Amino acid sequence: MSQREATPAGEEQKQAPSSGKQPASVRVVLFALMIAMLLAMLDNMIVGTAMPTIVGELGGLEHLSWVVTAYTLATAASTPIWGKLGDMYGRKGVFLTSIVLFLIGSVLSGMAQDMGQLIGFRAVQGLGAGGLMVGVMAIIGDLIPPRERGKYQGMMAGVMAVAMIGGPLVGGTITDHLGWRWSFYINLPLGAIALVMVTAVLHLPKKRAQARIDYVGAALLTVGITSLVLITTWGGTEYDWLSTQIVGLGILGVVALLLFVLVERKVSEPVLPLHIFRNGNFSLVTLIGFLVGFVMFGSMTFLPLFQQTVQGASATNSGLLLLPMLLAMMVVSLFAGRVTTQSGKYKIFVVVGGGLITVGLALLSLMDTDTTRFTSGAYMAVLGAGMGFLMQTTMLIAQNSVEMKDMGVGSSSATLFRTIGGSFGVAIFGAIFTNQVQSAMTERIGRAGEKATGGGAQMDPKGLAQLPPMVKDAYLHAVATGTHHVFLWGAAVSVIGFAAAWFLKEVPLRGGPATPAESSEDGTAEVDRPAVAESV
Repeated sequence: MSQREATPAGEEQKQAPSSGKQPASVRVVLFALMIAMLLAMLDNMIVGTAMPTIVGELGGLEHLSWVVTAYTLATAASTPIWGKLGDMYGRKGVFLTSIVLFLIGSVLSGMAQDMGQLIGFRAVQGLGAGGLMVGVMAIIGDLIPPRERGKYQGMMAGVMAVAMIGGPLVGGTITDHLGWRWSFYINLPLGAIALVMVTAVLHLPKKRAQARIDYVGAALLTVGITSLVLITTWGGTEYDWLSTQIVGLGILGVVALLLFVLVERKVSEPVLPLHIFRNGNFSLVTLIGFLVGFVMFGSMTFLPLFQQTVQGASATNSGLLLLPMLLAMMVVSLFAGRVTTQSGKYKIFVVVGGGLITVGLALLSLMDTDTTRFTSGAYMAVLGAGMGFLMQTTMLIAQNSVEMKDMGVGSSSATLFRTIGGSFGVAIFGAIFTNQVQSAMTERIGRAGEKATGGGAQMDPKGLAQLPPMVKDAYLHAVATGTHHVFLWGAAVSVIGFAAAWFLKEVPLRGGPATPAESSEDGTAEVDRPAVAESV
């Protein structure tokens, strides 16, 4: 195998240490990267809490969904492009650019004077967010070999837990005491810290690719991803699933993605190299990541709804009630990472994680109006443990399955498929939930049920309190029925991921004890080590 592009020409690669502690400068960089990851994950949580106040001041209630959709679309569409740019031109400069773009979008969003401006500025913010997550994962892939990376999994899971729990709390506090505009301005000090730390401490070799950027492929991929996200966002809500708009988006998406595949097979520097999918492990772990996103985002959407409606929790408390799931995820992720670092084994964690997610979702499907918070917390802990085994392990396997020169696109592909899986999960589970709630209401109290909920499936606590006792009781049972079907279908889908995990091959992780270079017939990547710049 030729010398990796991650090092300057004519220079020997520096091998990351296979044992012992990482240099202090690497730990500082990791801290900065965790701040950047927190920026991307925390934003939607904070802004979601502030949305009622934003609508009250700016108006434009009919465009409310676009504040979230614009951000999500821009993030998903830009994710693979950021990854490729990092591979071609160097990760540090591209990552810093994404942070700056995210902060510019944050400032502009905070200054928005109407809903149209806010939607546009949120798209700018989303473009930067797409580079934040990919940049973090790819830089970690450059700095720390997969064999050593497991010990840092707990940090990443911890960031997710902080975002999930702290987001609504911080968002509510900021909105109440400083005003909704500070829900965007709060990103500035965090972003500034990340910028300064990454600029000062991170030193990666600079690159300058000779090949031209694959603009046609990037445009086609953007159209395809945008179509898929819009289908999952609008289907069953804005438009019927069989409406002209949704069917048209489906056709547009399929055609764009087919053309994208044809273009990528011909260009010299494709934005998403198709050869990475020839690797059996990479394809399998991408499928597993898609399914994890599918069930995880779906469950995270409907668990708070069940807690607030059926169990009577406040919006803030429903976030705190997710603690059993998030703490289990963090502890198990840390455990799996440590064991992976010591043993180099990881397949067992993907298999066990897939099984626990299936069991956890099956248990959650048993919840009804009599389920206590302790019982639901225990069920959530099982689901969280499954996520802890899978969340970072799947990314580790994806990065270990590609060559160093494709680290960016490998990381971005894994992130993209998890994101798209989440979009599909929320949309499909939402359709199942709505259908089941309306059916259960009609079955219990006839046409009055549909009239009571206005033809919808979700009701705020104020509206719920105003319902007659008989209608309220019927609605609580209907929501329990809806969540039962959501989690039951989620368990059925997760079985596919559990089955796929058994077909993974235990390819040695880069950065372990010296072994002959691997280049097996199944297309697994050579066991090379990441290049770490001398100054890091």
